[in-house]
Amino acid sequence: MPDLAAPAGIDLAAAQRRTVRVLAAGQVLTGVAFGATLSLGALLAADLSGQEALSGFATAAVTLGAALTAIPLARLAGRRGRRVALTTGNVAALIGIVVVIAAAGLRLFPLLLVGIALIGAGNAATLQSRFAATDLSSTARRGRDLATVVWATTVGGVVGPLLLAPGELIGASVGMPRLTGAYLFSFAAQVCAFALYVLVLRPDPLLLAQRLDREKTASASAPAPQADRPGLARFAMLAVAASHVTMASVMAMTPVHLSHIVAPDAVTLAVGVTIAAHVFGMYGLSPVFGALADRFGRIRVIVLGQVLLAASLAVAATMPDSQAGVLVALVLLGLGWSAATVSGAALLTEATPLALRPRRQGRSDTLMTACAAVGSVLAGLILGAVGYDGLALWALVPVSTVCLGAVLLRRTRTPA
Repeated sequence: MPDLAAPAGIDLAAAQRRTVRVLAAGQVLTGVAFGATLSLGALLAADLSGQEALSGFATAAVTLGAALTAIPLARLAGRRGRRVALTTGNVAALIGIVVVIAAAGLRLFPLLLVGIALIGAGNAATLQSRFAATDLSSTARRGRDLATVVWATTVGGVVGPLLLAPGELIGASVGMPRLTGAYLFSFAAQVCAFALYVLVLRPDPLLLAQRLDREKTASASAPAPQADRPGLARFAMLAVAASHVTMASVMAMTPVHLSHIVAPDAVTLAVGVTIAAHVFGMYGLSPVFGALADRFGRIRVIVLGQVLLAASLAVAATMPDSQAGVLVALVLLGLGWSAATVSGAALLTEATPLALRPRRQGRSDTLMTACAAVGSVLAGLILGAVGYDGLALWALVPVSTVCLGAVLLRRTRTPA
């Protein structure tokens, strides 16, 4: 794809650096907010419903909320810019946090799912940040810029689960319902992210990219427009969705599984540490995977992600009753997800002309989160039927599907 050329008076490189810094800071804040939902959602769902088999509905709700709002938010970004779309997600998440706390106090399981779904809408906007990092990026740095923003989630995502214990102490001191104290930190973090996007995300990266693209198209000496490669785009969507459903299904059931193999008084600590390590795996090495994708190609790093996911599932299947084994499996699960999603998002961007990107990116996020919602519900049922080790074996199905897709794509493509 030909890179965008800045007209006189616009320092495109400086604008891109500023955009990446702002998006990275926002990811830190929203990571804190979302980390509590990842850790507490399944526990709250099991507590309010009285049935562990329904614990997967929490992850299903957050992913369904993201699925239902990904395309509308992408269309909003296409019309009004990334800043409006991101702040809309912040507002939805703030409302969701209030609803979750109210549901816990009223002991209403359906209301809990509504609140978690609204938080999921906020997460849909957070997912857009990785695409926003590529709006002004050059082809040679696209993977690294995208991965830098993804990496920034490490800080918030690791800190968020570790705030469970202090959050419970603070929540109890002010009379909040059980298992909701950490949402105080989530609310504060979302407010700060909202203010950051409103005040600092200027110029809006997507609006500037659209302006530059229009000016380039109008120029008589403009190069040929970027070709649309729908086959590559479909494979990228498949890789991202399948890797996400693998990760979400196993991760969603891990807090419930740990409650069975860890002493009751240590469950909160075990869940917090395990999820924090998992989130570190998801985001901590994303710059490495972004650099690898820029250097060796997107598809190869997607396949590397599937290898890491398969290794994770093998550990989970063979060591289900070991807390250390579960911890290792969750770290590998996060690493595999990171490799596949960073490379898949970069591949989707490169395979799609700018005019089609917001719409196709929204479809990718919708597919990813909708599959994860279904997978999380099925994961609860599978966990109850065949246990954690059986769930790990079932999760190999989407991994195998991506590997098969890579083989078929390799056979049909002509090397560049």
